[in-house]
Amino acid sequence: MTTTDAADVSTTVQFGIDTFGDVPRDEEGRLVSHARAIRATVEEAVLADQTGVDVIAVGEHHRPEYAISTPETVLAGIATRTSRIHLASGVTVLSSDDPVRVFQRFATLDALSNGRAEVILGRGSFTESFPLFGYDLSDYDVLFEEKIELFHRLLDEGPVTWEGTTRAALHEAEVYPRTESGRLTTWVGVGGSPESVVRTARYGFRLMLAIIGGPPARFGPYLDLYERATSELGTTAHPVGMHSPGFVARTDEEAKALYYPGYEEMRNRIGALRGWPPLRRSEFDAEVESGSLYVGSPETVARRVADAIRTLGVGRFDMIYSSAGAVSAGARLRAVELYGAEVVPLVREMLADALAGAGSRSGQVR
Repeated sequence: MTTTDAADVSTTVQFGIDTFGDVPRDEEGRLVSHARAIRATVEEAVLADQTGVDVIAVGEHHRPEYAISTPETVLAGIATRTSRIHLASGVTVLSSDDPVRVFQRFATLDALSNGRAEVILGRGSFTESFPLFGYDLSDYDVLFEEKIELFHRLLDEGPVTWEGTTRAALHEAEVYPRTESGRLTTWVGVGGSPESVVRTARYGFRLMLAIIGGPPARFGPYLDLYERATSELGTTAHPVGMHSPGFVARTDEEAKALYYPGYEEMRNRIGALRGWPPLRRSEFDAEVESGSLYVGSPETVARRVADAIRTLGVGRFDMIYSSAGAVSAGARLRAVELYGAEVVPLVREMLADALAGAGSRSGQVR
């Protein structure tokens, strides 16, 4: 491998930020309104665009600690104020939505953004949307299976004929608007189910792994499975993405001090619903040191991100930068700036240096 090749490889990796529109605090420590939280997300996206971040992914939730329930609406606002950053959901809960309307909304976003829209489909990590929109949780599996199959057909942007049990049948239906490229970039968010990986491969979608705990290396078998499944099914093995939580401040100590209170609060709130024991500080520290929390100074976070990318061989890394109810809006904005302006360039440099060094040791660098 030549030095130029190493540099080329490092620049092909994409870097994103993810948010659920977590409601931050103001500088006096008070939780802001949902409206202010949404506007804060837009400002963070604008700054990410300016500092060179490749993608912003906005998640869908229907809970009080998160302000965003319609990602594509927020992304449309971001589209009008940015020029280069790609705009993704993270995720769109397809099970409790209508595939036709999801396609129409993201095709509209794609038009507004001059082709920068991406949709990440998923089941979601919470279930509030099911009763809210009149769906029965007993249909959890069939809802996703049928709707993702219909969405796959819609992506061809031609007449659609489809029949299932979860919505009205379609016969030679024309769905508008159509995208200028002819194909909407589509991912599936997967939390660790082999069946979900194989389904993603079957439809030729891109795979986004939600890695929120433990060493990233444990997800290696899922990347291997995706590659094998696409080969056997005759579909395309796209570069795999991963997203994990993190937070950047000027020093490691500052980042931990800002991030831990909200992380603990969120983890224990969710844990109480799911039967988990209260979080211990030692668990947090272990995740920061060698797990899937990327918290620290730009240098520390860059080193850990570069290690994860090299370990798994992923083509995209997204950092979930917002923390429910803990970090002030100002500190969160600074974290986005540090990520784009310092972490991403450092990771690219580390990847290029590691590849060039590997080539040099094998006698391939000229």
